[in-house]
Amino acid sequence: MEASKRKRQASNMEVQEEENDSSLSPKAKKSPSLQLLEGTEDSVVILDAGAQYGKIIDRRVRELFVNSEFLPLSTPASIIEVKKFKAVLISGGPSSVYSEDAPEFDRQIFHLDIPVLGICYGMQLMNKLFGGKVGQKSIREDGQHSIEVTNTSPLFHGLAKEELVLLTHGDSVECDEVAEDFEVIAKSGSLVAAISHCSKPLYGVQFHPEVDLTKNGLTMLRNFLYNISNCSPSFTIKSRELQCIEYIKEKIGDAKVLSLVSGGVDSAVCTVLLNKALGSSRVIAVHIDNGFLRKGESKQVEKSLKDLGIDLAVVNGSHHFLNATTVITSHEPGEHKLVETPRLNSVVSPEEKRNIIGDTFMQVFKQIVSDMKLKPEEIYLAQGTLRPDLIESASSLASTNAHVIKTHHNDTQLVRQLRQQGRVIEPLKDFHKDEVRMLGRDLGLPKEIVERHPFPGPGLAVRVLCAREPFLDDTFTSTNTILATLSTFYDSMSVTSPLIQFIVESTTAQEREFLQRFTKENKTSITLLPIKTVGVQGDSRTYSYVAAISSDSQPEWTDLFTITKLIPRLCHNINRVVWVFGGTVHGPIEDITPTCLTHTVLATLREADSHANAVLHKHDVMSCVSQMPIVLVPLHFDRQLETETRIRPSCQRSIVIRTFITSDFMTGVPAVPGQDIPIQVVQEMVEVIQKVPGISRVMYDLTAKPPGTTEWE
Repeated sequence: MEASKRKRQASNMEVQEEENDSSLSPKAKKSPSLQLLEGTEDSVVILDAGAQYGKIIDRRVRELFVNSEFLPLSTPASIIEVKKFKAVLISGGPSSVYSEDAPEFDRQIFHLDIPVLGICYGMQLMNKLFGGKVGQKSIREDGQHSIEVTNTSPLFHGLAKEELVLLTHGDSVECDEVAEDFEVIAKSGSLVAAISHCSKPLYGVQFHPEVDLTKNGLTMLRNFLYNISNCSPSFTIKSRELQCIEYIKEKIGDAKVLSLVSGGVDSAVCTVLLNKALGSSRVIAVHIDNGFLRKGESKQVEKSLKDLGIDLAVVNGSHHFLNATTVITSHEPGEHKLVETPRLNSVVSPEEKRNIIGDTFMQVFKQIVSDMKLKPEEIYLAQGTLRPDLIESASSLASTNAHVIKTHHNDTQLVRQLRQQGRVIEPLKDFHKDEVRMLGRDLGLPKEIVERHPFPGPGLAVRVLCAREPFLDDTFTSTNTILATLSTFYDSMSVTSPLIQFIVESTTAQEREFLQRFTKENKTSITLLPIKTVGVQGDSRTYSYVAAISSDSQPEWTDLFTITKLIPRLCHNINRVVWVFGGTVHGPIEDITPTCLTHTVLATLREADSHANAVLHKHDVMSCVSQMPIVLVPLHFDRQLETETRIRPSCQRSIVIRTFITSDFMTGVPAVPGQDIPIQVVQEMVEVIQKVPGISRVMYDLTAKPPGTTEWE
């Protein structure tokens, strides 16, 4: 398929580029699965302002064979000077440069006579410090967009005049707000996308060059490191596998370790590493069935791990989990106290669900230790925690300034308490998903484990959107009005109205031309759904609306993905857009089907998930997508019968197909039907899901990450 082909081509290009680059030392030409410092001459420092992608900057720099250190933004300039760093990179972050609680920094950093690259927040900080302005505009950008670049700038050497990049920001800089002695070297419409100082090696970009969604980001970083900062690619590396094994031996000593195994690649690689380092007699592998697994998953996990020679104990804890509670910190206005949650089977908040499940895993872990008559002080807990888990949970292990996007089950308060006691071992905590897969291949794990689609620790529990009542805040009606105007833009252009003026002022000429053509050729409905999903916008967590596009005509997928990028820019309270199969949705939709984690609800989702994945297997297209969450939402469409006074009871729910293509799992895009995945495969998935009892409609998630997260909760 096209997606797989693109990945292979990108990989081959990188390998070919490396082979053709005579400036790389022989040691620097090792496999990308090898990394970490033995000794190096040149180093750069990455100052963390709280970005979701901060550690990816670190990873990209090391992939370019330059050593880096990851330090807080508050690091004094004197330390940077003493350590003789050759350059400074300042990450993005969730704060505004004008905020009272904005991260502290040493302004002398910009006067050390070494190159500085400010990314997003880093650019805004630089612009403000040198006398420019930063402001919150009506436009926000959260997604992949084309920008115009000045390719005569050293930062953009060798690039085209238009580049595809990931923009994520609310605050922006207009062209007339750039600091004196700085020039604009890239633009996104009327907004500044990059700046550089006229005489000093100071550069700022409003996008993320470190992520996959910035097509030529690695070239930009290479330009900054090699050509601007004069770093030599002399970073020597050693096997990460060996380093992990050394870390395990040093950490565990003569003790034993209990490894919680989900069956995914992360926990499997973690357990194999433990066995290799300590021997199987000191590793207790346990799989806990929490009741939220996919159809037949526990048996499949048990078989695949035992085939690897891992003696796996399976614990059925489904009843325990469904009825579990935990204690969390209340963040109600004026309150900051510990409160007990309701039972999991009646909770609607995604954060509460994640905290209950994560803490219950810890309680089951302690019970297993007790049942096996092990001494708690002589047993360690092993987890396959990855770097993105810690970043999205805002763990201090990953960042000092990041916002919580979602609490991962392996980073709840009870886990953090156990870490503080020194009883948790996480050998993969500096890895990303694709790196773990490389390591898994090196360890000899079979293809079905290494390439298995990721499945969240809380399982289906976070793929059920729970709600007791519709989400209808004071922006619901006004946002629906904007969406209705957007869907009839061609017909509305002749009418002078504030909404048309707003759309015109918030879009480029090219975007308006697209809107006119799209709304002339396609009779679509765009309406707001009264539910909330989790998103990441401007490095912060959002929990807000979904926009739904529908029509009686067949979907024009390319156009749908284009308009999907526009909607969150115009309506900041929308972080996700879907296509609804089954004809035009007549809105507004102002009701839901009350939903909690009951056996019936979970069984419905389990069947839909099983059918959808069976279609992927049947057509041998599992590799077309990196992940495919199937999500159940509390929406019963088409409840109105022919007689207006008769309403069907709210008893049905709908399903979302969320395809996702990524390599780093920090950013990614949905699969485009007809391009990344066959249209007939999508149609067949819709047909088989629609046959599951209790399903109203099927939707297709059109949203990239950002502004939507991979999972809906």
